[in-house]
Amino acid sequence: MAGFGEPGVSIVDASGLTVGVVAARWHASLVDTMLTRALAAADACGVADVRVARVAGSVELPILAQALARRCDAVLALGVVVRGATAHFDYVCKSVTEGLTRVSLDESTPVGHGVLTVETVEQARDRAGLPGSVEDKGWSAMVAVLDAALALRTLAAVAGASGSPAAT
Repeated sequence: MAGFGEPGVSIVDASGLTVGVVAARWHASLVDTMLTRALAAADACGVADVRVARVAGSVELPILAQALARRCDAVLALGVVVRGATAHFDYVCKSVTEGLTRVSLDESTPVGHGVLTVETVEQARDRAGLPGSVEDKGWSAMVAVLDAALALRTLAAVAGASGSPAAT
């Protein structure tokens, strides 16, 4: 089980940010819980403007994430991909990860990767934020993407104050 080394940031002050969430309908009972937890995290962080879109499966997440990235300060993608007996799992995971990364870089907008890529449904349950789960990826992924958006906002403010691009 992952989770070791997690930074432990539980909330950030993200008031004034707009966040988009795109969630897959595949494995709905798990993704719906992750969505509920992500929305609770956004609320706890002071986000008043949250836009939610749903798509069939995880492969469709990047295109909606891109549309939201053009309108929001941060985007969170939520889904579950469970390994099966074929190579489909590998193609889906690679496509989703590369697609979300590309959107984030192309749009200069943080895109959180809240897609569980697991061997079994039980592993997904352990990470989905259900009662008794050991991890809450909906919450932690939301806080992480909001934290990234705030870091970008700080860099922009420093650049604006100095009249030159911020040092990295």
